[in-house]
Amino acid sequence: MLTIDREESTLLIIDFQSKLMPAIHEGMRVIANAKRLIEAAKLLEVPILLTEQNAKGLGSTVSELAPDDSILAHKMYFDACREPGFLQRLKGRPKVVVAGCEAHVCVQQTVLGLLHAGRQVYVVRDALGARHPENKETAIRRMERHCAEIVTTEMVVFEWLATANHPRFREAIALIK
Repeated sequence: MLTIDREESTLLIIDFQSKLMPAIHEGMRVIANAKRLIEAAKLLEVPILLTEQNAKGLGSTVSELAPDDSILAHKMYFDACREPGFLQRLKGRPKVVVAGCEAHVCVQQTVLGLLHAGRQVYVVRDALGARHPENKETAIRRMERHCAEIVTTEMVVFEWLATANHPRFREAIALIK
């Protein structure tokens, strides 16, 4: 199946951290889309995992995304896949929907690590941030060349829904309007 099946997906939110986000180009828009993804994942019962890179230096996850400790993975490697036990936290689901910061550092390296580990990766372009737009665009092109699918928040929500007959359809659509 080429669409993003919610039964096979995990949502991975990378490093939306308090000391980093003020420097991110269009940071509030990126946070808003990440929040929509998290809310849709909760609504449609898609597992969620958030990472924090060097939390002592970059701060905790922004309050708008407010993760609980059970879905938070602390890391020092830019590629989260290098952290012991990280891949096991994806619960064996083959598809990973990725949003995060910075696109050309932790997101890109983690995406390449996930692809190397045999996962199908969907990078959510409008929930992806970097301090400089050219870094974001270059990272997107590189990830796509290595077979990551580039998608948007709305694409993810509609593919997770799969049908207008889904019992949570109206609630999910309200998240993206």
